[in-house]
Amino acid sequence: MKNLIIAFALIFSVTGVFGQTDISGTVKDADGVPIDGANIIIKGTSEGTTSDFDGNYTLSTGLSGSQIVRVTYIGYTTVEKTVNLSGSSVTLNFVLNADGQQLDEVLLTATSTKRSQKETPLSVTSLGAKQLAKVNTSSQADVLRSVPGITAEGGGGEVASNIFVRGLPSGGQYQFNPLQIDGMPVLSTFGLNSSAHDVYFRNDIGIKSLEFVRGGSSILYGVGSVAGIINYTSITGTVQQKTTLRTEFGSNSRYKADFVTSGPLGGEDSKTFYALSGFYRYDEGPIITGLPTEGFQLRGNIKHVTEKGSITISGQYIDDQVQFFLPYPLEGGSRERPYGNDGNEIFTLQTAAAQDISYRTPDGIYTSPIQDGVSTKGSYIMADFKHRFDSSFKLDAKLRYSKYAHQFNLFLDGSGVDGAKVVETQQEYLDARSLASGDFTYLNGQPLAADALLFENRILDRDRPLRELMADIKLTKTAGVHNLTFGTFFSRSEAGDFNVITRYLGEYNNRPSLVNVSGYSVNGVTNRGLAYTNRNISSNKIAAFIADEIKLDRWNLDFGIRYERASGDIENEGTTSYLVDNTGIAGLDNVTWGDGSYTRGHVYADDFAVAAAALYKVNDNLSVYGNFSRGYFFPELRGTKFDDFGNPSSYDTEKILQGELGIKYGVPGFSATAAIYDVSLKDRRSVSFVNAPDGGFIEEVDKQDSNTYGFEGTWNWSFADNFAFTGSFTYQDHEITKSENDPAIEGNELRRQPNVISALGLSYDDAKLDASFDFNYTGKKFTNETNTIELDAIGISNLNLGYTFSLSEEGETLRIGTQVFNLFNSDGITEGSPRLGNNQTDEEFFVGRPVLPTRVFLNATFKF
Repeated sequence: MKNLIIAFALIFSVTGVFGQTDISGTVKDADGVPIDGANIIIKGTSEGTTSDFDGNYTLSTGLSGSQIVRVTYIGYTTVEKTVNLSGSSVTLNFVLNADGQQLDEVLLTATSTKRSQKETPLSVTSLGAKQLAKVNTSSQADVLRSVPGITAEGGGGEVASNIFVRGLPSGGQYQFNPLQIDGMPVLSTFGLNSSAHDVYFRNDIGIKSLEFVRGGSSILYGVGSVAGIINYTSITGTVQQKTTLRTEFGSNSRYKADFVTSGPLGGEDSKTFYALSGFYRYDEGPIITGLPTEGFQLRGNIKHVTEKGSITISGQYIDDQVQFFLPYPLEGGSRERPYGNDGNEIFTLQTAAAQDISYRTPDGIYTSPIQDGVSTKGSYIMADFKHRFDSSFKLDAKLRYSKYAHQFNLFLDGSGVDGAKVVETQQEYLDARSLASGDFTYLNGQPLAADALLFENRILDRDRPLRELMADIKLTKTAGVHNLTFGTFFSRSEAGDFNVITRYLGEYNNRPSLVNVSGYSVNGVTNRGLAYTNRNISSNKIAAFIADEIKLDRWNLDFGIRYERASGDIENEGTTSYLVDNTGIAGLDNVTWGDGSYTRGHVYADDFAVAAAALYKVNDNLSVYGNFSRGYFFPELRGTKFDDFGNPSSYDTEKILQGELGIKYGVPGFSATAAIYDVSLKDRRSVSFVNAPDGGFIEEVDKQDSNTYGFEGTWNWSFADNFAFTGSFTYQDHEITKSENDPAIEGNELRRQPNVISALGLSYDDAKLDASFDFNYTGKKFTNETNTIELDAIGISNLNLGYTFSLSEEGETLRIGTQVFNLFNSDGITEGSPRLGNNQTDEEFFVGRPVLPTRVFLNATFKF
């Protein structure tokens, strides 16, 4: 017995001596700048840590013998070093070079713990700051067009890009895939109004990375998403002071200045860091309307590092306005840009002449704010707490409050008058409105040429204030091979939705002048206040979720379940036609306006989501994976109908099933992924806003099912020194499998979803000279669910060139560059008229939205 006790004592003493080894060191880039957040892990195990703001790390392990320590960070090559662990402290310093070819970059969005893409059983795309600078010209569509599995329609200008994810119907405007900043959604509840997420946020050079996670597992965390999550991560300060200034000049009188500065607050030993970024822009484009866009954005954060975590306070202030371009009449048949009465090519029928429209209402004189376009003014503030209770138990909690004054004023795509042509001769105009006669003159009294064509259009003014509070709290416990996450998310959102439609008459010219018809119009206005909507909507969401990430020797297994409840309160104001003038002109004497009576209703729904995923590491270079999820989507609150007693017609969740099988392969200089997938959506409330006979809107709601299966592949190949060839290819076969309102469309393809999406990129970068050429292809697609109008495929090419001069031995540089958007001036059509719906025709004139024309940018970037 005594000998046994001595033996145990010897064993434990040996364990005490050799069982624990401390590995420490630094992680820096090639310029010697510390890298914050690099992932340090002992290869083949779950033991690891991350570097701090100084690039320092410490890792304690009970392993012994020869081990490989791997360091990874998004946008950089993976570095491995072999070390012998014997209980003595070890120092390992790492230097990472920019690359990101091996799928080893660390991901923040896909999971509750940091993992490389190669170890994540989901389809993920990540772009670093340098890549974002190359693809970003104006809008989110410019960035997301290069991301696999996304159809991005950017013909509308800088905001309200329609973003469709593979396999899902054309919800557009981030309906199924929220836009996030630093892990929190820009907007937690879609459908309070139809404003897209990107009206509240603009890209600037203070963004460190972009991650897009596809597939249903992304529904588990935070706000949740049935299609995926687009997450931008902001730059935070480090121990080294860094500043970047960028000035830009573009065609159509675009002037823009960007900056980002970051560093420590205090002395060398400070644990508090800051980052501040923003821009100012003045622009008369991208298409000249006479209504310039102008504005600025400031974003920043202060991060304090504690012994056990960090506290980050971040925020944004935006005061910006841009113009939004809707479809307009093109040549019938060819669908090319038309020529106007003056013989010049038409690029837009939006006009500064409409900014003077005003008229009497029961509430006084109403003046259209159409000149403000899409205007956003407001801010958010967010607190992010990260705390480690011990080495295996951590907290990640975020709280965000936002408040915006927002308008979405736009020109529509025609008069909407029943029986009227989109573009009319003067006689056709009189006949369609049952006018016996009328003289056509400009507002100064000068007669219009007898053969001049007319285009009657509508302006839609929308006032949409928004206020929102949301919180996301996650607790993660590591127990052996398990990483368990318990979390909750809640949000409270309030929004207004005030809409007024006014009709006016203009000539058929680029940026047309207004036209009067004697006895029918005043100052070009033919029908004022023809439609009025005023509603207030509030939404409450609360969710709870639990997920387990299991890391075995070769297997990574993910499981999770989420429960969520959503409720909404909607109040809609009634309308009445008021007599406000005595001109003798029926369309102008009366105005449709709110009467102060309200219909109020309350809806709620709840549902659950489950997700399971598995990845098997065949070897260090190859992984195979699969995932499955059952998710849900809450219908748009603004489209909910109530009877006079406040009873809703229905408010049931939409169900979605997704599955994917794929492979990931990565070696130095080459990486690739390939996957097959299937997506089924059940009980979707498909909402369409189509023209009413009088020029207003009718909301058509159809409950539908759809199914999609497809293939997606990506690659990144460094085929020679400093050269890279990248690309992606997505194929989707989709159809409507059920329609309650129109069974005839069953079997048809989804509207506005192509079968093929592809992107190709060729780049060269030797740290001085950089050049890239990118080509984005969107295949043929139908504009409507009856599949009667098919749009041709679109190819958009972009060019980026730059040369970097060294200004000092301390790494200060100046880059002179140029970007060309739509290099070959493609005039493909992104969409037909959404207001015509299944009634769209392709006769003498076709209503469509062309891609934006060629635009050239020159820029200078200082880094110091």
